[in-house]
Amino acid sequence: MKNNVIILAGFIAFFCFTVVSCGPSYNSIKRMQKLEEGVSNPTTKEELKEALKKYDARAMDLVTTQAQEGMWYKILGTRYLDEAMYKEAYEAFKQAVLFFPNNQNLYYYIGICAGYLANTELDYNASGGLDSATKKMNYLRLSESAYLTSLEIDSRYFRSMYALGVLYVFELKEPDKAIPYLERFLEVQKRDTDGMFVLANAYYMTSEFDKAIALYDQIIKINPNEQKTADAQRNKKVVLDAQHASN
Repeated sequence: MKNNVIILAGFIAFFCFTVVSCGPSYNSIKRMQKLEEGVSNPTTKEELKEALKKYDARAMDLVTTQAQEGMWYKILGTRYLDEAMYKEAYEAFKQAVLFFPNNQNLYYYIGICAGYLANTELDYNASGGLDSATKKMNYLRLSESAYLTSLEIDSRYFRSMYALGVLYVFELKEPDKAIPYLERFLEVQKRDTDGMFVLANAYYMTSEFDKAIALYDQIIKINPNEQKTADAQRNKKVVLDAQHASN
């Protein structure tokens, strides 16, 4: 198989969950506070002004508190991720995104956790439920969805571009989908040789041999380190052999 031939030095495959999130609503917080503030049915202009002052102050207090809670979930998720506790990290980031639904970083982390879970969670329940292959694919698609969501929020979020490339090339075996994201990634990270390796692999898998060779030549020219340069030279030879065989 082509995709089993190319060697990517130092590669770690990390890999959504579609979050329909609803963070704390400012207006709903106001409605919830009417009994606490003792002005549930203001009628005069003065009462209305006083009620608005109380509601605004109370609502902003709650929003600040809940924003802090969301930040704690984010920190907790990061700590779990550092300890390779992927399930716990995944759940923490899911909670954090409820508070910050437009934070591209959180969706990126959810994608990473889902990718790790795809490769670490096994189904030991012999009496039923999802089998391991199905569970893995579900996590991979969750990962894909999370990365795509982060790019919907920030189209230049290069970490998700790279992560999608890795996911499509090495896990989902859909290199054609990886190519546009990796090309955009390298427009931003022009000398990132890890991205070049993944994109060259995608080109190779889709029989775009000239483009793969050009990327390996670029890596060799940059000469990031002895190991990567040797890998690029070896991979270039594999691509040249495949190109000659196809002619």
